[in-house]
Amino acid sequence: MRQGQDRSGQRRSACSVRALAGAFGLLLVAGCTTSTPSPNPDTNDASPAATALAAALAQKDLKPIAFVDAAGTEVDQRFQPLVSSMGPLRPAVRVAGTTVDGDRATATLAWSWTFPGVSAPWTYETTAELDRVAGTWQPRWQPALVEASLDGTSRLSQRRLYPERGKVLGEDGDPIVTLRGVVRVGIDRTRVSGSQVATSARTLADLVDVNAKTYAARVTSAGPEAFVEAITFRSTDDARPSAAQLSRIPGALGIEDQRMLAPSRTFAGAILGTVGEATAEEVKAGLGAVVAGDQVGLSGLEKRYDEQLRGTPGVQVVRARLAVTGGASASPSPTASSPAPSPSPSAAPVLYRVEPTTGKPLTLTLNMGLQRLSERVLAGTKPASALVAVRPSTGAVLAAASGPGADGLSVATVGQYAPGSTFKVASALALLRAGLKPTSTLSCPATVVVDGRRYKNYDDYPAARLGTIDLQTALANSCNTAFIGQRTKLGKGELTQAAASLGLGTDYDVGFPSFFGLVPEPTSATGKAEAMIGQGKDEASPLAMAAVAASVSAGQTVVPHLVTDQKAESKAAPLTSEEASQLRQMMRAVVTEGSAGRVLGDLAGPAPIAKTGTAEYGDDDPPKTHAWMIAAQGDLAVAVFVADGDSGSGTAGPLLRAFLRGAR
Repeated sequence: MRQGQDRSGQRRSACSVRALAGAFGLLLVAGCTTSTPSPNPDTNDASPAATALAAALAQKDLKPIAFVDAAGTEVDQRFQPLVSSMGPLRPAVRVAGTTVDGDRATATLAWSWTFPGVSAPWTYETTAELDRVAGTWQPRWQPALVEASLDGTSRLSQRRLYPERGKVLGEDGDPIVTLRGVVRVGIDRTRVSGSQVATSARTLADLVDVNAKTYAARVTSAGPEAFVEAITFRSTDDARPSAAQLSRIPGALGIEDQRMLAPSRTFAGAILGTVGEATAEEVKAGLGAVVAGDQVGLSGLEKRYDEQLRGTPGVQVVRARLAVTGGASASPSPTASSPAPSPSPSAAPVLYRVEPTTGKPLTLTLNMGLQRLSERVLAGTKPASALVAVRPSTGAVLAAASGPGADGLSVATVGQYAPGSTFKVASALALLRAGLKPTSTLSCPATVVVDGRRYKNYDDYPAARLGTIDLQTALANSCNTAFIGQRTKLGKGELTQAAASLGLGTDYDVGFPSFFGLVPEPTSATGKAEAMIGQGKDEASPLAMAAVAASVSAGQTVVPHLVTDQKAESKAAPLTSEEASQLRQMMRAVVTEGSAGRVLGDLAGPAPIAKTGTAEYGDDDPPKTHAWMIAAQGDLAVAVFVADGDSGSGTAGPLLRAFLRGAR
């Protein structure tokens, strides 16, 4: 056996060896101390133990910590109910300082809770007490570690305070999207339990026509205090279930509330868009400012301007009663569920509160009366349809309606269709710039052949207007062959440039989904022929064709705008007053002697100008046709489009007439 070791292999201290030697008559060395290092070199420093405690509190997991009077797993069971109602939020906890007094130490813990989208964090300090046990520091458990006022009978509970969404205003500040009465229908988990929860959820889902499987899963996974909304009805909606129907379903409840809504479900719906609970994609895109359950814009202007309209959420943290069993379901915001009615503030002392900030309004140019009128005019039209009204003097979009056949698409502003003969206004401008006058003579034969392809006029083209006619007559009666015959008068890019001067074919960012048309340079003889009459690759939206009528009426290029502070400057060569005057003269002839006479000829008020159009599309024989008509009267320019119609004057014309009559 080596010197200094016993049979167990433990090294004796130098002091022990000397003491043993003293027993055999050797001199004992006074003041002998151990030479083996302590497991904790600095037992006076409680900071590492305090730091470990702070880290565990920040992770909301105290199981790894050894406490003075209990194991970490036992303390964690006491700790979790205190913070469960803070949801998945985790605080930042750090040691702000420690003091040591013998075998006792005190650490100051600095807490900071950050709430998604809320501007200011909740910060405070608590005190942790530590004891030195067998050379190591261990904390003592007390609820006040979490928040100074917790005493074992209370817990932290927070709820998100939702801001009022910003209003969407129309012309003259009229409220379009504003607070309106609704009824939120759902299951109140406090009123139903056990297997009845899923049964009630499925029964309610069938009643209000939502997916029963999905809704039942949401209800069963929600907390015992949650109100899980199935659907929201307008207070005036006849389809909402009655109180008697709801009372027959255990736990079913209708809660009167208010939501930011347009005057009706269809009012400018394709443009305004919708608001609803944030999806996983919106939460991700929100970069921490949006959480599941927040009301956000899901489409249209509500989505594009969501950050402006949404406002800033607030938060309230209270000291709530600690439940003996169960627990409150909490989250940083209501996700699949919304909270049941909360107790009055006096019932739970408020520890922290940040008030929500109301969203900022979005002001549009829409005229409430004209928008409603345009939707009534289109209400009976089965194919996709649209009506756009623009004020020529300002470019303001007063109405932009898409008919019921549009299937939710904003045909009015983003539809892409061949404009047909309404495009001849741009062709006429190009010919004026090429040196023609309204009185210049053209040939209007029954047919014309270009590169082996035969083109003709529409079926009931007046025979008296065939032969030699002037440019004004060609536009008034919409002679295809006359315009095709003038194609060689135009140089490269001149047709595209003329269209741009009328607000057509140039892309602009005007702050809302829009399509201003496409007028590409033709690459073949037939392509150039078709471009002259608004066929081939020419495309336009009703918004773009309303801009054409508005530009002629105003005597300058009009780029329509819908959002008041989002106006675009024209990129095109300006439309001159002389050019506009000549176009107005020729478009007036469309009413006095051409195809628009029978629908607008006797219209009261200022003399209207117009252009009709029919555009062939598809592979059917005979092909289907789009029906168009554009017009201006006074300070109002209008475009009407119907995806499938007989003719511009026969299908779109009556709709345009009804709108102009109603607008007076």
